[in-house]
Amino acid sequence: MATAHSNASTQSTPPKRRGRPPKRIELATAPAEPPSCLHRLDARTRRAIERAAKLLEESAIYRVEAMNSPVAVRTYLKMKMAGLEHEEFHVLWLDAQNRLIAFDRMFSGTLTQTSVYPREVVKAAMRNNAAACILAHNHPSGTLEPSRADEMLTRTLKEVLSMVDVKILDHFIVAGNNTPLSFAERGLL
Repeated sequence: MATAHSNASTQSTPPKRRGRPPKRIELATAPAEPPSCLHRLDARTRRAIERAAKLLEESAIYRVEAMNSPVAVRTYLKMKMAGLEHEEFHVLWLDAQNRLIAFDRMFSGTLTQTSVYPREVVKAAMRNNAAACILAHNHPSGTLEPSRADEMLTRTLKEVLSMVDVKILDHFIVAGNNTPLSFAERGLL
């Protein structure tokens, strides 16, 4: 007597999925230039990139290695600030080993200028228990040249922060797709 055996491994029908079908994701066509400026991407892609960047920060990926290299700082700042449409002043607060504690947007301004208040910067340094910091602001116009006001602000903040034992390691200007300018490399710090 012959018996028919059902072999499950030879069947090709996949198991049925339960729940809602997966969302279909439409990929945006690649822009003509590198997508370093988030504002040029479609809204859905921009939100996805912003969420991914936030998850990286929250997972402390930047706290593992020190921000000792200008290249690492430039990459981080370009990712965070290249697409801003108005001028903003940010500070990277660092611990004694130059690992990132926090990235603070301290002040937001207009298309061409931002008012920066040294007292608020000192308060933020104390709140973050920072040993050092890196200053950064953007120029939405795309020009990298620091203004006299930028240079004077850097000197003022260097003096004020030194009173509470916080060292300024550098000040960067981020301007779109250009390589961010370092005040330290220019001898302006």
